Amino acid sequence: MEHIRTVADLGAVIRHERRRQGFSQTQLADGSGVGITYVFNLENGKETSEMGKAIRVAESLGIDLFAEARA
Repeated sequence: MEHIRTVADLGAVIRHERRRQGFSQTQLADGSGVGITYVFNLENGKETSEMGKAIRVAESLGIDLFAEARA
């Protein structure tokens, strides 16, 4: 499990899984219902990325996102 603290961390996980599954950014964008520019910006850690779209992209790759309070 990856520890995600920044948008760049999430983007790196998305990029890694997309490549592992053999998808292009265009294929991921089409399959997630977002634009290619959005996928590019998300993978590159652009901080203005919309959370709802990021969750959709993660879900389309089979990535589950969890949040838990620090002890």
